[in-house]
Amino acid sequence: MTEKNRQSHLHAGWNFDNSYVKLPSSFYTRLDPTPVAAPKLVKLNEALADEMGLETDALHEEEEAAVFAGNCVPEGAAPLAQAYAGHQFGHFTMLGDGRAILLGEQLTPAGERMDIQLKGSGQTPYSRMGDGRAGLGPMLREYIISEAMHALGIPTTRSLAVVTTGESIMRLTEEPGAVLTRVAASHLRVGTFQYAAGLGDNRKLQALADYAIERHDPDCAHAASPYLSLLQRVIARQAKLIAKWQLVGFIHGVMNTDNMTISGETIDYGPCAFMDVYHPETVFSSIDRHGRYAYGNQPKIASWNLTRFAESLLPLIHQDEQEAIRQTEEALTGFGEQFSEHWLTGMRAKLGLFDEEEQDESLIHGLLALMEKYEADFTNTFRAMSLDHTTSTDHDLFQAEEFQKWKQQWEDRLNRQSESREAAQERMRAHNPAVIPRNHRVEEALKAAEEEGDLSVMDKLLNVLAAPYAYSPEQESYTVLPQPSGRPYRTYCGT
Repeated sequence: MTEKNRQSHLHAGWNFDNSYVKLPSSFYTRLDPTPVAAPKLVKLNEALADEMGLETDALHEEEEAAVFAGNCVPEGAAPLAQAYAGHQFGHFTMLGDGRAILLGEQLTPAGERMDIQLKGSGQTPYSRMGDGRAGLGPMLREYIISEAMHALGIPTTRSLAVVTTGESIMRLTEEPGAVLTRVAASHLRVGTFQYAAGLGDNRKLQALADYAIERHDPDCAHAASPYLSLLQRVIARQAKLIAKWQLVGFIHGVMNTDNMTISGETIDYGPCAFMDVYHPETVFSSIDRHGRYAYGNQPKIASWNLTRFAESLLPLIHQDEQEAIRQTEEALTGFGEQFSEHWLTGMRAKLGLFDEEEQDESLIHGLLALMEKYEADFTNTFRAMSLDHTTSTDHDLFQAEEFQKWKQQWEDRLNRQSESREAAQERMRAHNPAVIPRNHRVEEALKAAEEEGDLSVMDKLLNVLAAPYAYSPEQESYTVLPQPSGRPYRTYCGT
């Protein structure tokens, strides 16, 4: 890329730092994104841009579309592709950013540090025979789902912009090419630490761990055992994150270790989807043929992934391997306890409960068992209860005698707490989303964008998803379930 193309974009508010390049060079490869033919900005997250200290008017200009496409590199950026490893469906392999470039870190007016990554920006040394490109549909899909997750209050990477490239890519069919600009607290993954451990150089492993501590948990540096403290922090963040997923019926789809962040943010929205009918064995991913990453397995898989993280840290936690194993095993038991606590607390809130009783867990599982038996929609069941519409909603679940018995137990439980029924309903509406990114609605938006160049369907969907707990009239049509189909909904690893 010429110096002319490395022009200053300071008028757009870019304020880059590049702390990752201070790590040993084994962790990355310095290279520029591959330019595209005709970049065009099709979606800009103006609210996020404002948070980042960017000038939205300038970002709409043609030269900024070139930045989001990788044709121009802003002043101060230091583009690189990160190296990492990962267990993919249980099988370990060396990986890396095969179609992504980290431009650097934006320093925001609030003092935050945010990774700026271009996804679909061309081949890298880690592409493994891939073309390094991405299609418009999958990039818009990540934009929709990540912003919906943010609105739901779930830690997530964010989407700043999507540009089309003026080029086509070949997947199952020919698709318009696109690049997504992703924003993250960092792109450090469990797989990054697995890669570091695989290098067989504890100095490099320690450099990575020290960097993670400095970036995410600086107070751990002063702990008696800094790296054990780091492990405990990551465990705590992931326990809370996975509980939040379960509470809204979110299914990630590909919980490989390279898709679990140290920051506790949800990352990579490929074959993810939100559950309609409640069933713990629900799988949407076309490649998850054995249900490894099914909805009900997500807590167990998170624990498995964290065990791999702990194994990577063993040389740093204690010089005696057996003592290091003992300490990490003790830390790992905390995941299940913390997850259960977060999940139970969240389920109590979904049922309007303010206090705790010993039988609450059996009450909750009783409802879930009935939802599974009567094939009730996960989101709409809690929505109807939050609106006190169970008597007027014509669903087999609410008509069943055994649900009526359960409902009486629940109402007796509500009557035993000091808060009013109105307060309980308000609590339920604050913790049960009225809308989620329904799979058929997402597909509708993507089809309009890909086939007709019409972004208005997506914009309407995003507006509704921006306030999932509003219970507004505008949301009503987005709560309607899709028409029955003979084929199960399937998602694909397009992002």
